[in-house]
Amino acid sequence: AQNGYPISPTLGQYWQLGYNKFKETLSGEEFTSWFKTFAPDGRAPKIGEIWRSPGHADTLRKIAETKAESFYRGELAERIDAFSRQCGGHLSKDDLAAYAPEWVTPIRVHYKGYHVWEIPPNGQGIVALMALNILKEDDFLAKESVDTYHRQIEAMKLAFVDGLKYVTQRDQMKVTVEDLLSDQYGAARRALIGEEALMPEPGEPVRSGTVYLATADGEGNMVSFIQSNYMGFGSGIVIPGTGISMQNRGHTFSLDPNHHNYLEPGKKTYHTIIPGFLTKGDQAVGPFGVMGGFMQPQGHVQVIMNTIDFHLNPQASLDAPRWQWIEGKIIEVERDFPEHIALALERKGHQIKWGMGPGGFGRGQIIWRTDDGVLVGGTDHRTDGTVAVW
Repeated sequence: AQNGYPISPTLGQYWQLGYNKFKETLSGEEFTSWFKTFAPDGRAPKIGEIWRSPGHADTLRKIAETKAESFYRGELAERIDAFSRQCGGHLSKDDLAAYAPEWVTPIRVHYKGYHVWEIPPNGQGIVALMALNILKEDDFLAKESVDTYHRQIEAMKLAFVDGLKYVTQRDQMKVTVEDLLSDQYGAARRALIGEEALMPEPGEPVRSGTVYLATADGEGNMVSFIQSNYMGFGSGIVIPGTGISMQNRGHTFSLDPNHHNYLEPGKKTYHTIIPGFLTKGDQAVGPFGVMGGFMQPQGHVQVIMNTIDFHLNPQASLDAPRWQWIEGKIIEVERDFPEHIALALERKGHQIKWGMGPGGFGRGQIIWRTDDGVLVGGTDHRTDGTVAVW
């Protein structure tokens, strides 16, 4: 932040798109600080150009020196509160002071000899687990097979519509995580998959802007970590002089009072960012993640199946062409997706759209530990990530 960072290719592309969008849509004094911080020369920084943000550097020093007290109860909290009130916002210093991190127990499903772990709701990791729970009884003999893609897509659609209906803050969900991940419910959803593309509907279980990184060390410690402002640059509100860009993670809620995900004070509504983890027996295999909004659980399912069903190494698992369910029967596929399979999927009733670039198909990272204790990493070619070893 202090000395500058050279803008990398993928970052530069999205920065320019964000700038273009904000230039067209944001007006008013409350957004002036965003442009001063992220477009200091009246434009987005160019690829390869050094960008500096001394406000960020000063903020990070204050957070470090006060052990985060400045952000939650001190000077930074006061500045956030003041600018929020100036802009007609609702975030107050009392909200910041009342915040406490939540330690949660991850949720999991057993998939063909492995356990796949995700963060529980309000995150959407359960969507990936529901899809894998539907697919776990199938034997996939070939990756590049129309039947493989068809069943993956159908399972993903069924899991997603359930997630979009039921997922919210866990203690306010009207169905339990255990019900959604039960063998019985997985089997019932699996039975709906036929030869033709279906129009997905939520089931009725029995009642009882993102950065991902992974790291591991030689002592067996592993971390799966994800953070996001959402929608690229978040809300467009930057606290003057601090570099703090206010996020937009509360976006995915409903204003229908009858919806499971209805917005209420203090409630953590549906959240898209989900770090993943894989274990076998009582041993950690490693962390994995695919960032990218609603592509995330779809990317998790594809990466895990590439690893377990098709025995691809981490880099090949990430490099494989991807698809994503958009809505109804609409499936978007990458430009290098096999055309003959796309045509075969259309014959099954799927509506295929060809993606214009890699941006919408997620950007992932993986570290697996082999039986011999060797750490093997992969980084997505769709982003500026790298595998660093020391």
